[in-house]
Amino acid sequence: MAATPARMLALSCAFLFTAGHWLASAPALAQARPAQVASAGKAKPDPEALLLEVYKDLGANRLRQAQAKADALVEAYPTFRLGQLIRGDLLQLHTRPISTLGAAPNAPEDKLKSLRDEARARLKWLKEKPDNNLLPRPVLQLRDDQKQVLVVDARRSRLYVYDNQRGRLKFNTDYYISQGKLGINKLKEGDQRTPIGVYYITQRVPGAKLPDFYGTGALPINYPNEWDKLNGRSGSGIWLHGVPSDSYSRPPLSSDGCVVLTNADLNQLYQSVEAGKTPVVIADRVEFVSRPKWESERNLANRLVAEWRRDVESRDAARVMSNYSRQYKSERGESLQTLSGKYQKILKGVKNISMQIKDATYFLYPGRDDLIVATFTQESAIGKTRNSVRKRQYWEKESGHWKIISENNL
Repeated sequence: MAATPARMLALSCAFLFTAGHWLASAPALAQARPAQVASAGKAKPDPEALLLEVYKDLGANRLRQAQAKADALVEAYPTFRLGQLIRGDLLQLHTRPISTLGAAPNAPEDKLKSLRDEARARLKWLKEKPDNNLLPRPVLQLRDDQKQVLVVDARRSRLYVYDNQRGRLKFNTDYYISQGKLGINKLKEGDQRTPIGVYYITQRVPGAKLPDFYGTGALPINYPNEWDKLNGRSGSGIWLHGVPSDSYSRPPLSSDGCVVLTNADLNQLYQSVEAGKTPVVIADRVEFVSRPKWESERNLANRLVAEWRRDVESRDAARVMSNYSRQYKSERGESLQTLSGKYQKILKGVKNISMQIKDATYFLYPGRDDLIVATFTQESAIGKTRNSVRKRQYWEKESGHWKIISENNL
């Protein structure tokens, strides 16, 4: 029996067809994103939702419907090169079979590879899209005034946005992103890698102050943070930013280390994030867990800091120091011996001390089960002296026991 055009595409672009066939049996997912987005005062089709519909029609052998949606996609977003590529393949199917995604004759192979990588990344997200009821394991607790947290999953080329609703995380949305040309785990300036860690948006830079390369705006983060510096990581200028005006999106591995979004997606983030408040967690691969597991690890983090507080209130320097690792070191070069001497001096002769922990945030360090980042305001009363300081502790699990490996006043 002669192969239909849709079947020819299925044979030559198996990863597209497989996802499309799977989408056809899961219409709720294909419609998970809104069909329309507001742009310049009028509604435009959501490009990713429309692209998913193209895949879905291909999987169901509905070539005409796929063609119509691909036409609508490139009409609304003429700079969406992946959309143009798929539309071109669909047009060619009317006259001849094609052997691969991106069958345009004489097209630069490096450009085609980049677009194929983007198609695979977007389809991989479809197959591995987490249940919205699950929670990102690294984010254990936010401050009440932190409205959102951004979670970057490098392996899935995805940025997830979670809202903070009275201490409980709720999924908001997610975006396709690009990362460093050489992947993740940045170590030094110019290595073209995206860092892994817990960071914060430091400012909002409007596109009018930037070259066109950065798109409609930029959101710098505080890389390298104190943990990066302590571990010898260097470099600077890591931003979340948009794309040039002649592009809709970039391939998954294409930046010098920044996290790159489409301009439309960057604009949405730009409006909601808060400089100095919004955390950005960057991980190789984000693990999503059930709420009971998430709450168990959040309670652990709270308990560690609470027990440290009680030991300080005991006025027993030895008890306090039992919370600290023998490998303790701070960004400022303070040793365990120096820290011990400081506590002995502070607690010597003190008749009473009380301490409150406020505005605490807790993160499980991305990719590690044995490192918790705790940041909180420490309000202390030592006799008649009152003191308030913002503190960050890194708790590392050593031989089954949690110890403070580093501590800094912010």
